[in-house]
Amino acid sequence: MTATPSLVWLPMDNRLLGEAHQAAPFLVLGEKYARALTTCAQAQPCTFPLAGADDVDALLSLVDGVMLTGSPANIHPSHFGQTVADTSLPLDPKRDALTLALVTACVAQEVPLLGVCRGFQEINVALGGSLHQQVHNLPGKMDHREDKSRGFDDQYQVAHAIDIVPNSALEQWAGGTSTMVNSLHGQGVDRLADGLEALAFAPDGVVEAFGVKGARTFAYGMQFHPEWHCWDNPFYAAIFKSFGQACAQRGAQRVQGLLSKSVEAVP
Repeated sequence: MTATPSLVWLPMDNRLLGEAHQAAPFLVLGEKYARALTTCAQAQPCTFPLAGADDVDALLSLVDGVMLTGSPANIHPSHFGQTVADTSLPLDPKRDALTLALVTACVAQEVPLLGVCRGFQEINVALGGSLHQQVHNLPGKMDHREDKSRGFDDQYQVAHAIDIVPNSALEQWAGGTSTMVNSLHGQGVDRLADGLEALAFAPDGVVEAFGVKGARTFAYGMQFHPEWHCWDNPFYAAIFKSFGQACAQRGAQRVQGLLSKSVEAVP
């Protein structure tokens, strides 16, 4: 960790924890995402626990990047014109309201952006795309969900190969046009947003990674989980290193801007 690390905003999940009438609202952040940022991106994770869409512009001025994490909860399908296919699966409308606004603001303001799993799906939906709610029920598609009978560590082991678009950033990070990744998702991209470019595919054609077209900073989403033990996986580590470098560059520019304002304010 550097002496003045970049600050990366990680929006939190909203969950009720506890049994029945004793359930209480909690704000939750997976430790593995924060750990990946500190270890592989050399950045400091931060949160704004009660932030809403109206706070996005003000809070983005305080940070150097945004990471949208995975979550047990899905995006409410009303955001892409569908009804809920499986009512047993959790939803998080408060997170939807924040992150969908956050994505569009990051793209417009050129704030480094990394989306993982649900975060990947949030980027697609925020920019006008749609999702398959149950990929495993589609003809010709694999079951991309984790095996719930396996231990937590085993669920994150590599599950299938991805084909990577040549001459893309992903090819540079992976060191080739094919590599193995983990797989822990039930939903996936249906219609890719016009502002996105698919950069990797699973063997069944499901989009596994994309980038924001024309972005002048890091702006990528991964359906797999590169945060998992990124320090042991060169491909995953390269993703976070590149994200960290983009955040550090924005951080330097942000600090310089603050110093310039301070000088101008001196009579």
